[in-house]
Amino acid sequence: MTFPVPIPVGPFRLHPHVVFDVLAYSIGFRLFLWERRRLGDTIDTGARWSVVAAAVFGAAIGSKLFFWLEDPAETLAHWNDLRFLLGGKTIVGGLIGGLAGVELEKRWTGLTRRTGDLFAMPIAAGIAIGRIGCFLSGLPDRTFGTPSALPWAVDFGDGIPRHPTQLYESAVMAVVAVLLGRLTRHPHREGDVFKLFMVSYFALRLGVDALKPEVRIFLGLSSLQWASVAVLVYYGHDVLRWVRDGWTDD
Repeated sequence: MTFPVPIPVGPFRLHPHVVFDVLAYSIGFRLFLWERRRLGDTIDTGARWSVVAAAVFGAAIGSKLFFWLEDPAETLAHWNDLRFLLGGKTIVGGLIGGLAGVELEKRWTGLTRRTGDLFAMPIAAGIAIGRIGCFLSGLPDRTFGTPSALPWAVDFGDGIPRHPTQLYESAVMAVVAVLLGRLTRHPHREGDVFKLFMVSYFALRLGVDALKPEVRIFLGLSSLQWASVAVLVYYGHDVLRWVRDGWTDD
C-alpha cells in the first residue's frame, strides 16, 4: 500500500482526508437527526442551534490552539508561517474548545439544561470514520504511532513498521458509539451520555498518545495527554457517581 491512498470517486481520485472528513460530518449529522427523532428533543429549537453554533466556533478555535501547543518549539519556529499555523488541527482541542463554547453560550443565554446527549453518539461515530482518513493519509497526517514489531504494524512509507494508532482510535470509538446509542435508550441523568463520551475519548487519547512520537513536555506526557488528564479530572466526580450509584436518573 502506498500512502496517501487516493479514493476513487467517479472520474476523480480524491485525498482520503477529504473523503472521510465529508463522510464523518455527513453521517454524524444524519445520526444526530435520527437520534433527535428517536428520542425527542425538548430543548427549544433556537436555543439548540445557538448551542450548536457556539460548539462549532469553540471547536474551530480549540482545534488550532491545541495544535499549536502540541510542539511549542515548532510553533515558535513557524510563528510567521501562515500555512503552518492554519494547516493543522486536533480533535482534542476541538472537543475542549467546543465544550468551552457551549458552556459560555449557556451562561450567556441562561440555559440550564444539559444539551450534549444527542451529540455524543454522532460525534463518536464521526471520529471513528474520520480516523480512517487519517490512517490512509500516511506520514504527512502526523497521527501515526511509534515503531512496533507487532504483526499488524504498518509501514507508512519510511520503511519503519509503526503502530496504526489511527485504527486503534477508530475501532474503540466505533464500539463507544454503539454503546452510547444503547445507553440513550435507558433512564439516565440528563447530560450523562455526553459526559461518558468525553470520559471515554479522553481516556483513550491518554493511552493511545503514549504510542505516538509526540513531544513530551512534562513528566513524560505530551500537551494533549495533559489536556486529557485535565478533562478526566473535570469529569471525575461524575465517574465516582457512576461507580457509586450506577447508571441511573436519580
